[in-house]
Amino acid sequence: MFDCHMHSNFSTDSVMSMVEACETSIKSGLEGVAFTDHLDIDYPGSDSSSYINFDKYFSEISKIKSVYEGKLKVLKAIEVGIQPHTIKESLEKVESYPFDYVLASVHVIDGIDPYLKREYYNTSKNDAYERYLKKIYYMITNFDNYDMVGHFEYIIRYAQYEDRSMRYADHTDIFDSILKELIKKGRGFEVNTGTYRDPLAKIEYDAAVLKRYRELGGELVCLGSDAHRVSHIGLRFDYFSQLIRDAGFKYTVHFEERKPVFDRI
Repeated sequence: MFDCHMHSNFSTDSVMSMVEACETSIKSGLEGVAFTDHLDIDYPGSDSSSYINFDKYFSEISKIKSVYEGKLKVLKAIEVGIQPHTIKESLEKVESYPFDYVLASVHVIDGIDPYLKREYYNTSKNDAYERYLKKIYYMITNFDNYDMVGHFEYIIRYAQYEDRSMRYADHTDIFDSILKELIKKGRGFEVNTGTYRDPLAKIEYDAAVLKRYRELGGELVCLGSDAHRVSHIGLRFDYFSQLIRDAGFKYTVHFEERKPVFDRI
């Protein structure tokens, strides 16, 4: 099993080193990890000084891969936070380095990251979530150098609604547009367990999204914890692996040299 989404302290919001992450992943029984450190160009309140130095990142990854060879597969990856006006510069960064895996995500909607400004939710739940999903659709139709889409459910993490869960039935048209576009381009999406770390929280993952993707012919699904600290690595993977199986999948995927590798579940 691979954790395809985690952040080392090369990301400004993470507190764990690559060594700490690898040691914990081995103890957790993982076969491999992808360090999807952040590239969020023009993130609100930041400037280019906060961007990852990818030369240093690749140098560190090279050392880590050597240390853990035969114990844990370590993948060179990136999580690209896309905004419409950053697509060109993001593409240039992605194309400049030999990543194993590129995860494309939306964190900022019309200049607002809901993590920073909860007033994004000063509208109905349906409108707030629909607006976010439309940004994902824009991303996947205009940014082409990616392998998988990150966290459809990012938008629910900071919502204040009594029922925060995102359901396929409430957004069928935009979900179908996203899923069909992914299938057409041979791409897939992650099941991000980071949103559901607390099993007692009043949110649930709607497996109807997985089932609809499979029904349409989709094959590429991966697991990612979105870990920023060691206690989050691989969290609830057993539960979500079963959810993926129940939706009709026999495999999850990870990527090596930008090519999908299928892992039986």
